[in-house]
Amino acid sequence: MEKEILQLFSNLTERDQATQYESYEKLLKIMEEPVDWTYAVWEQLIQALTYSNHHSRARAAQILCALAAKSDPEERVLEDFLKIWAVTYDDETTTARLTLQAIWKIGLAGPVQRDLVVSYLAKRFQTCLDEKHPTLIRYDIIVSFKQLYDALHDPKLLEIAQRLIDEEQEIQYKKKYKAAIRSK
Repeated sequence: MEKEILQLFSNLTERDQATQYESYEKLLKIMEEPVDWTYAVWEQLIQALTYSNHHSRARAAQILCALAAKSDPEERVLEDFLKIWAVTYDDETTTARLTLQAIWKIGLAGPVQRDLVVSYLAKRFQTCLDEKHPTLIRYDIIVSFKQLYDALHDPKLLEIAQRLIDEEQEIQYKKKYKAAIRSK
């Protein structure tokens, strides 16, 4: 693995939050294209999903989602999806939301991954009413469907999102969710 990549991962554990964030942003930018170092960091990231530091959990989940999208030819994400998904239920709301907002990227990896993500997002939309901040969760899910649609141009994704929105009983939230799938 290149020294630059090793340094960026090392910087994620620095005390200085600006250094952490800058390195995280650089890694996300690099991962917009396929990388060849996925499996050199994969297990470490899986372990980080359970660290006591909520920033570490969130970053690990987001990085895994980005790697799965374009750099997981062995499809390891299919084995580890539930470990990533578990972080969407994190006690720390920000960590849970950041993971939920990134998980759609896994759906870019292929049809099996897309179907997995879509089914989990749809079920979560239907079952999250007893969770903390259900309207935020539902909004993030609808935005995820929109982002998948924007990337894949599969009209079925918007159809599923619309069916979910139609289940919403509160008019103000229904309007908010509809606006999310019309954006861009």
